[in-house]
Amino acid sequence: MNALAKITTTELKLYLRTPAWMLLGVLFPAALLLAVGMIPGMDKPYEGGARFIDAWAPSLIVMSITLLGLQAIPVYLASYREKGVLRRLATTPVSPANILIAQLAINLAIAVVGTGLLLVIGAAVFDIPGPRDPLGFLLAFVLGTGSVFGLGLLTAALARTSRSAGGLAMIAYLPIMFFGGVYLPRQFLPDVVQQIGKFTPPGVQALQDAWTGAGPQPLQLAVLALFTVGIGALAARTFRWE
Repeated sequence: MNALAKITTTELKLYLRTPAWMLLGVLFPAALLLAVGMIPGMDKPYEGGARFIDAWAPSLIVMSITLLGLQAIPVYLASYREKGVLRRLATTPVSPANILIAQLAINLAIAVVGTGLLLVIGAAVFDIPGPRDPLGFLLAFVLGTGSVFGLGLLTAALARTSRSAGGLAMIAYLPIMFFGGVYLPRQFLPDVVQQIGKFTPPGVQALQDAWTGAGPQPLQLAVLALFTVGIGALAARTFRWE
């Protein structure tokens, strides 16, 4: 087993010992969908014939990705630095990139499970149609998740403590939730906000376009890919053991 596989296995075991973030990433979006869907009128069509619950479902995916990427990852890794775990790892052959990739892989798996559960419950309980462009949705999801997780890894690379990591991550957390339509579905936001949101990680417009069958725009995917690669590389470069 190579170094990356070993560190990923170790990180997963540690996650399973304190599964709060894992359970939150998996269950919270679906639970919130159930809660909101029970509000009278949420399943009624608004302008254009779409239902509010249908329009809001992709934004819950944004919530799941953002919660994991800008809360779980930074706080988790910064707590390692705060407790001296990273200092001890610095004496081993483990590279910063391996730790960051392991965290990325574990939280991506959690996001995939959480999104799958959201889709299943949405279809079973509220008859919400699934993505009509599955391949485009998968591509937008992976790149969008990578872009947000990259921001989380960069925060974790720079923050000294878990508290400072959480505060620093909020700088990106709140705007992403806003442009992602979590507070209010993007259809009801001003046009200028919608345009900005098209290119803001995690690319909720690309997810919505794949959901409706229109397909994500290549420029949106390219911007997400640049965020993922560029910020991820910067996180690895600026990573500090202490």
